[in-house]
Amino acid sequence: MAIAAATVIVPLGILFFISGLFVNLIQAVCFVLIRPLSKKTYRKINRVVAELLWLQLVWLVDWWAGVKINVFADNESFSLMGKEHALLLPNHRSDIDWLVGWVLAQRSGCLGSSIAVMKKSSKFLPVIGWSMWFSEYLFLERSWAKDENTIKAGLQRLRDYPQPFWLALFVEGTRFTQAKLVAAQEYATSQGLPIPRNVLIPRTKGFVSAVSHMRSFVPAIYDITVAIPKSSPSPTMLRLFKGQSSVSLMCVFSKDFTFKFCIIVKFRPSLKVHVHIKRHLMKELPEMDEAVAQWCKDLFVEKDKLLDKHIAEDTFSDQPLQDIGRPAKPLLVVCSWACIVGYGALKFLQQSSLLSSWRGIALSAFILAIVTFLMQILILFTQSERSTPAKVAAGKPRMTGRVQQQ
Repeated sequence: MAIAAATVIVPLGILFFISGLFVNLIQAVCFVLIRPLSKKTYRKINRVVAELLWLQLVWLVDWWAGVKINVFADNESFSLMGKEHALLLPNHRSDIDWLVGWVLAQRSGCLGSSIAVMKKSSKFLPVIGWSMWFSEYLFLERSWAKDENTIKAGLQRLRDYPQPFWLALFVEGTRFTQAKLVAAQEYATSQGLPIPRNVLIPRTKGFVSAVSHMRSFVPAIYDITVAIPKSSPSPTMLRLFKGQSSVSLMCVFSKDFTFKFCIIVKFRPSLKVHVHIKRHLMKELPEMDEAVAQWCKDLFVEKDKLLDKHIAEDTFSDQPLQDIGRPAKPLLVVCSWACIVGYGALKFLQQSSLLSSWRGIALSAFILAIVTFLMQILILFTQSERSTPAKVAAGKPRMTGRVQQQ
């Protein structure tokens, strides 16, 4: 992690982890004391509490990095977002797909009730993984023999969810990279399948299981296609943390050898993401499992063609552009957390005299090192190049869907 980036990442990391631990504590108390008495009440409380953490990451996208997210969807689909249970089928194009999903969920009013299917190791991530566990995310091991019952039990638990929820299922099984695309193309050639150009081959067992268990209480599937326009750099967590601009102070000598200072502000290229959303009715899907699997495969063939068209036109021209705005709520939440954490830290330093001794200074440096290390883990965890490709058995693709990571 570069020093310049660390000067931004470490303060944001301190704010995120301190506030996140407080959120985790509330979630743990509610899980132990309230959930055994009323699961419905626990979910309603957790929905609000989890938002206090997730909104910080929405703020990172909206206000700090200034990412422009253009949503292309028909008016009916857009108006129903957040008003019904839905299964989301996104492609896994960039490192921050999961954050784009959270921004859309926040705009739709269901950020706290957004759930995803993720790999098992995600739940061990400090703060963010723990909060996902309390929020009933589904964690899989990428082994169908082990995951089948996990998926079934997790989906059955959602049957009585009190508010509209989104369940994100990344059926490609891993994040998109050129190396994984080449492997998918080789596999498609060997099996006589359509050769993908912009997506990976979906692993359909998880999707078939989700449809089988959710058909009776989830009315819609949202086909979500994420694309990065040509004018935008590829969005990454590190680019988000660096923000929209950098400020540097330069000291120069004039001819008479007096100091002069100037401030240099460098604006980085804006990050942009295009999102195409198409709503499908769950009741219109075939009844047989084999036909449901084929429906998913056909969907990704069409998604591939849609991305070809986006590459040519640099937009999704078949759907109207919807205005999702940039609400002030994430900014207010981050400012509130900053005031609370800053005030608490100031009082603690005044009463403890932590920085008045070498031992206290060493302890402070150790805490900063821990935060830096944890932020490095979070950044590395989101990088596509470091994601583990889902294994494919010879002759037959295997399942699993995962997010966001995320």
